[in-house]
Amino acid sequence: MPVADRFLKYVAVPTTSDPTSESSPSSPVQFKLANLLADELRILGLSDVFVDDACYVYANIPATPGLEDVAPLGFIAHMDTSPDARGEDIRPQIIQNYSGGDVVLSGTGDILSPKAFPTLKSLTGMTLITTDGTTLLGADDKAGVAEIITACEHILADKRPHGKICVAFTPDEEIGAGVDHFDLERFGAKFAYTVDGGQEGELAFETFNAASATIDITGLSVHPGSSKDTMVNAALLAMEFNAMLPAGDIPRLTEGYEGFFHLTEMSGSIEHATLSYIIRDHDHAIFEARKAAMLHAAKVLNEKYGQAFVNVTLKDSYYNMREKIEPYMFLVENAQKAIEKAGMTPFIKAVRGGTDGCRLSYMGLPTPNLCTGGFAFHGRFEHIAVESMERCTRMIELLMCDIR
Repeated sequence: MPVADRFLKYVAVPTTSDPTSESSPSSPVQFKLANLLADELRILGLSDVFVDDACYVYANIPATPGLEDVAPLGFIAHMDTSPDARGEDIRPQIIQNYSGGDVVLSGTGDILSPKAFPTLKSLTGMTLITTDGTTLLGADDKAGVAEIITACEHILADKRPHGKICVAFTPDEEIGAGVDHFDLERFGAKFAYTVDGGQEGELAFETFNAASATIDITGLSVHPGSSKDTMVNAALLAMEFNAMLPAGDIPRLTEGYEGFFHLTEMSGSIEHATLSYIIRDHDHAIFEARKAAMLHAAKVLNEKYGQAFVNVTLKDSYYNMREKIEPYMFLVENAQKAIEKAGMTPFIKAVRGGTDGCRLSYMGLPTPNLCTGGFAFHGRFEHIAVESMERCTRMIELLMCDIR
């Protein structure tokens, strides 16, 4: 089956993860795609196909004779789509021989424009797949799923020699729980790649260090007419806390290796206020300094007002996987070769976020991230080109068979 047909089949299955859920998977709809994929893998001839109770799909292709001693290599993609945008009743638009200009999204009249998305120009002449403007597309990461399975189909059909190939599809990556129940022993790989990146040629082995911060502020309310030197307004104290953080260190004003504090939610009254942040930085020392800055701001305010009105709770989420990949840089070098042989130009990009590979690398499975060919993930302007998916599929095949 062509990779584009497989992709369109998968995006028709809603798999939105639920950040409010404590179950695994966070949304039961993810099982529908998991079971569909498992059936397809069995039909293609993969071995040990299994869907566990937490909605993880595992399978493998045994090594061909003479290559049993090659280190087992894994390929991983996630099945869920982001809760940031509607992910059901997806109606893709397919534009043959894309002209490089504006695209009208038929469901809303919104314009997918090179002015807003300059990389669209690079897709001129290709077959473009977009949303109709009412949903996301699901290329993140159903393109990765489709590319891995299509690569498996090709190498099995062509009977190409290869070492053991391990495949896994995970739930709940979009809510940070993609490897919460990942079974490394069942997976069986010594090294792996996630196929969850963007533009053709993109290769990543660096991510943010990440943490969340919750600032709980307790105020002191008295009648405003007699509140001199007594009232402590929690909402104002929250504003004061935020003002103590570097004003330029926010997502809108940072790029590349620049980290940030990102205020994601706030609520407040005189008696109580809450601020929620995520903290990100590629450099671990600066990452720790950012967390220390929040604790220091709380200390300064509590000393200023003479009581512990401000409480900071920090929780680390994941760490930059670079230090776990560096001893195995042949994974990056092999990926660069495969990208180039597949007809793309390799470029290394530090991820301004995280991947399942972050935590897997710290669990002992070094896992760089490969491109899928998609753009503008998590929203109604998401798009991908068929030819990009085909080249990414070829890249995976090369890694499975030729590049070691």
